[in-house]
Amino acid sequence: MRPGVGLNHVEPLLSGVQEEDLDGNSSRKIELQVTTPGEVEIHTEREFDAPRNFVWRAHLEAELLSRWWGRGNPLSIDRLEPHSGGHWQFTEQHEGGSATFSGRFREITPESRIVQTFGWEGMRGHEIVNDTTFEDLPEGRTKIQTTSQFHTREERDGMLDAGMPQGQSLSYQALDQVLESMKQ
Repeated sequence: MRPGVGLNHVEPLLSGVQEEDLDGNSSRKIELQVTTPGEVEIHTEREFDAPRNFVWRAHLEAELLSRWWGRGNPLSIDRLEPHSGGHWQFTEQHEGGSATFSGRFREITPESRIVQTFGWEGMRGHEIVNDTTFEDLPEGRTKIQTTSQFHTREERDGMLDAGMPQGQSLSYQALDQVLESMKQ
Protein backbone atom coordinates (compact mmCIF):
# COMPACT_ATOMS: atom_id res chain seq x y z
CA MET A 1 0.00 0.00 0.00
CA ARG A 2 1.21 3.53 -0.75
CA PRO A 3 2.36 5.62 2.23
CA GLY A 4 -0.39 7.97 3.30
CA VAL A 5 -3.09 6.13 1.34
CA GLY A 6 -5.17 3.57 3.09
CA LEU A 7 -8.60 2.24 3.70
CA ASN A 8 -10.90 5.00 4.92
CA HIS A 9 -8.13 7.60 4.76
CA VAL A 10 -9.95 10.91 5.11
CA GLU A 11 -7.07 13.23 5.94
CA PRO A 12 -6.36 15.32 2.84
CA LEU A 13 -3.73 13.78 0.57
CA LEU A 14 -3.39 17.05 -1.34
CA SER A 15 -4.39 20.38 0.11
CA GLY A 16 -3.39 23.91 -0.66
CA VAL A 17 -0.80 22.87 -3.23
CA GLN A 18 1.49 25.63 -4.49
CA GLU A 19 1.73 25.54 -8.28
CA GLU A 20 2.59 28.05 -10.95
CA ASP A 21 -0.36 29.50 -12.75
CA LEU A 22 -0.99 28.45 -16.34
CA ASP A 23 1.09 31.34 -17.70
CA GLY A 24 4.13 30.29 -15.64
CA ASN A 25 3.84 33.34 -13.41
CA SER A 26 3.87 33.50 -9.65
CA SER A 27 2.73 30.58 -7.54
CA ARG A 28 -0.76 30.57 -6.14
CA LYS A 29 -2.60 28.40 -3.67
CA ILE A 30 -4.73 25.62 -5.09
CA GLU A 31 -7.54 24.60 -2.79
CA LEU A 32 -8.17 21.10 -4.13
CA GLN A 33 -8.84 18.66 -1.30
CA VAL A 34 -8.18 15.00 -2.12
CA THR A 35 -9.07 12.12 0.22
CA THR A 36 -9.55 8.36 0.00
CA PRO A 37 -12.67 7.73 2.10
CA GLY A 38 -12.93 4.07 1.07
CA GLU A 39 -10.77 1.30 -0.32
CA VAL A 40 -11.78 2.01 -3.93
CA GLU A 41 -12.68 5.72 -3.82
CA ILE A 42 -11.08 9.10 -4.32
CA HIS A 43 -12.99 12.16 -3.13
CA THR A 44 -12.09 15.65 -4.32
CA GLU A 45 -13.57 19.01 -3.55
CA ARG A 46 -12.81 22.57 -4.48
CA GLU A 47 -14.48 25.96 -4.33
CA PHE A 48 -14.76 28.40 -7.21
CA ASP A 49 -15.31 32.15 -7.17
CA ALA A 50 -18.25 31.96 -9.59
CA PRO A 51 -21.98 31.23 -9.40
CA ARG A 52 -23.17 27.66 -9.77
CA ASN A 53 -24.80 28.20 -13.17
CA PHE A 54 -21.43 29.35 -14.61
CA VAL A 55 -19.59 26.34 -13.17
CA TRP A 56 -22.35 24.04 -14.42
CA ARG A 57 -22.26 25.47 -17.95
CA ALA A 58 -18.46 25.12 -18.02
CA HIS A 59 -18.92 21.38 -17.42
CA LEU A 60 -21.46 20.75 -20.19
CA GLU A 61 -20.96 23.35 -22.95
CA ALA A 62 -18.37 22.26 -25.52
CA GLU A 63 -16.86 25.71 -26.11
CA LEU A 64 -16.26 26.25 -22.40
CA LEU A 65 -15.18 22.67 -21.65
CA SER A 66 -12.56 22.75 -24.39
CA ARG A 67 -10.84 25.67 -22.69
CA TRP A 68 -10.18 24.00 -19.32
CA TRP A 69 -10.80 20.26 -19.15
CA GLY A 70 -7.41 18.98 -20.38
CA ARG A 71 -5.27 20.85 -17.85
CA GLY A 72 -5.51 23.90 -20.10
CA ASN A 73 -3.96 22.00 -23.03
CA PRO A 74 -5.63 22.09 -26.45
CA LEU A 75 -8.68 19.84 -26.31
CA SER A 76 -11.03 18.67 -29.03
CA ILE A 77 -14.55 17.73 -28.09
CA ASP A 78 -15.07 14.70 -30.32
CA ARG A 79 -18.50 13.89 -28.92
CA LEU A 80 -20.66 15.50 -26.25
CA GLU A 81 -24.22 14.34 -25.58
CA PRO A 82 -25.05 15.87 -22.17
CA HIS A 83 -28.08 13.79 -21.20
CA SER A 84 -28.60 10.54 -19.32
CA GLY A 85 -27.26 7.77 -21.55
CA GLY A 86 -25.33 10.21 -23.74
CA HIS A 87 -21.70 9.67 -24.70
CA TRP A 88 -18.73 12.00 -24.39
CA GLN A 89 -15.23 11.78 -25.87
CA PHE A 90 -12.40 14.33 -25.65
CA THR A 91 -8.89 14.29 -27.09
CA GLU A 92 -6.22 16.26 -25.26
CA GLN A 93 -3.10 17.41 -27.12
CA HIS A 94 -0.03 17.52 -24.89
CA GLU A 95 3.75 17.36 -25.04
CA GLY A 96 4.55 14.02 -26.56
CA GLY A 97 1.25 13.43 -28.33
CA SER A 98 -2.39 13.12 -27.44
CA ALA A 99 -4.70 11.18 -25.17
CA THR A 100 -8.37 10.32 -25.69
CA PHE A 101 -10.83 10.05 -22.79
CA SER A 102 -14.44 8.92 -23.02
CA GLY A 103 -17.46 7.82 -21.07
CA ARG A 104 -21.19 7.87 -20.77
CA PHE A 105 -23.46 10.13 -18.75
CA ARG A 106 -25.48 8.05 -16.29
CA GLU A 107 -27.37 10.88 -14.62
CA ILE A 108 -27.64 14.62 -15.08
CA THR A 109 -29.64 16.67 -12.59
CA PRO A 110 -29.53 20.28 -13.84
CA GLU A 111 -27.12 22.52 -11.94
CA SER A 112 -26.84 19.92 -9.19
CA ARG A 113 -25.27 16.57 -10.15
CA ILE A 114 -23.48 14.71 -12.94
CA VAL A 115 -22.79 10.97 -12.74
CA GLN A 116 -20.64 9.67 -15.57
CA THR A 117 -18.16 6.99 -16.46
CA PHE A 118 -14.58 7.95 -17.25
CA GLY A 119 -12.12 5.96 -19.30
CA TRP A 120 -8.76 6.53 -20.95
CA GLU A 121 -7.79 4.90 -24.25
CA GLY A 122 -4.54 3.70 -22.68
CA MET A 123 -6.41 1.53 -20.15
CA ARG A 124 -9.52 0.23 -21.88
CA GLY A 125 -11.77 -1.81 -19.61
CA HIS A 126 -10.81 0.19 -16.51
CA GLU A 127 -13.63 2.72 -16.41
CA ILE A 128 -14.40 4.53 -13.21
CA VAL A 129 -17.62 6.23 -12.16
CA ASN A 130 -17.47 9.91 -11.18
CA ASP A 131 -20.30 11.37 -9.12
CA THR A 132 -19.99 15.17 -9.12
CA THR A 133 -22.17 17.59 -7.17
CA PHE A 134 -22.41 21.38 -7.52
CA GLU A 135 -23.25 23.34 -4.37
CA ASP A 136 -24.18 27.02 -4.03
CA LEU A 137 -22.07 28.85 -1.47
CA PRO A 138 -22.45 32.37 -0.06
CA GLU A 139 -21.20 35.35 -2.06
CA GLY A 140 -21.75 33.75 -5.47
CA ARG A 141 -19.25 30.93 -4.95
CA THR A 142 -19.65 27.24 -5.84
CA LYS A 143 -18.28 24.02 -4.37
CA ILE A 144 -17.67 21.00 -6.58
CA GLN A 145 -17.35 17.59 -4.92
CA THR A 146 -16.48 14.46 -6.90
CA THR A 147 -16.35 10.89 -5.68
CA SER A 148 -14.57 8.56 -8.10
CA GLN A 149 -15.39 4.87 -7.71
CA PHE A 150 -12.76 2.35 -8.89
CA HIS A 151 -12.96 -1.43 -9.25
CA THR A 152 -9.90 -2.14 -7.07
CA ARG A 153 -7.61 -0.39 -4.62
CA GLU A 154 -4.75 -0.93 -7.08
CA GLU A 155 -6.62 1.00 -9.79
CA ARG A 156 -7.36 3.80 -7.32
CA ASP A 157 -3.74 3.98 -6.15
CA GLY A 158 -2.53 3.82 -9.75
CA MET A 159 -4.63 6.89 -10.56
CA LEU A 160 -3.16 8.74 -7.59
CA ASP A 161 0.39 7.68 -8.52
CA ALA A 162 -0.18 8.76 -12.14
CA GLY A 163 -0.71 12.35 -10.98
CA MET A 164 -4.49 12.66 -11.04
CA PRO A 165 -4.57 15.24 -8.21
CA GLN A 166 -2.00 17.45 -9.91
CA GLY A 167 -3.75 17.14 -13.28
CA GLN A 168 -7.09 18.02 -11.72
CA SER A 169 -5.47 21.02 -10.02
CA LEU A 170 -4.17 22.26 -13.38
CA SER A 171 -7.57 21.76 -15.00
CA TYR A 172 -9.25 23.67 -12.19
CA GLN A 173 -6.75 26.52 -12.59
CA ALA A 174 -7.77 26.69 -16.24
CA LEU A 175 -11.44 26.54 -15.17
CA ASP A 176 -10.82 29.53 -12.87
CA GLN A 177 -9.71 31.51 -15.93
CA VAL A 178 -12.74 30.40 -17.98
CA LEU A 179 -15.10 31.36 -15.14
CA GLU A 180 -13.43 34.76 -14.80
CA SER A 181 -13.91 35.39 -18.54
CA MET A 182 -17.61 34.48 -18.23
CA LYS A 183 -18.10 37.27 -15.68
CA GLN A 184 -17.01 39.96 -18.14
